[in-house]
Amino acid sequence: MPERKHSFPHVVAPDTRVLVLGSLPGERSLAAARYYAHPQNQFWQLISPAAGRDLVPLPYDERLAALRAARIGLWDVVASATRPGSTDAALRDIEPHDIAALAATLPQLRAIAFNGATASRHGLRNLGAAAARYTILNLPSSSPLHTVGLAAKAPKWAELSIFAGAMGDDTD
Repeated sequence: MPERKHSFPHVVAPDTRVLVLGSLPGERSLAAARYYAHPQNQFWQLISPAAGRDLVPLPYDERLAALRAARIGLWDVVASATRPGSTDAALRDIEPHDIAALAATLPQLRAIAFNGATASRHGLRNLGAAAARYTILNLPSSSPLHTVGLAAKAPKWAELSIFAGAMGDDTD
């Protein structure tokens, strides 16, 4: 049986306006103990416009700080699961995170964005009726396994800027 794999702690600030949720970190990310550590994962490129700066060249801790400063939170829908390798299709024995409970602690939260179809499927199930309180964005996966090019993914990811307020909107 494959080993049980666990997600990382959430990355949020009290003024988080948009929460981006993946499924469960892949092998490279788990080994590095960092979100989106695979060098071919496009997450940091895709999220940079919403953060209002290029996050790619920054050290990991500065990337996370920049997300929090841009009012963008980060977490996964799966707390733990068994999975050989990194593909979402292989997730088994899933223990979900309580996304609704986290969202309830974020009074300025406007939107919940799912990084890929698996995150959306499990996340919406976990959110239940609480999903109606937020704008839900289904983003194309940043994974290197999702072979649609960066240019095709970027417009949908750019919508995060509207909710995060990275474009200078300081109103609630």
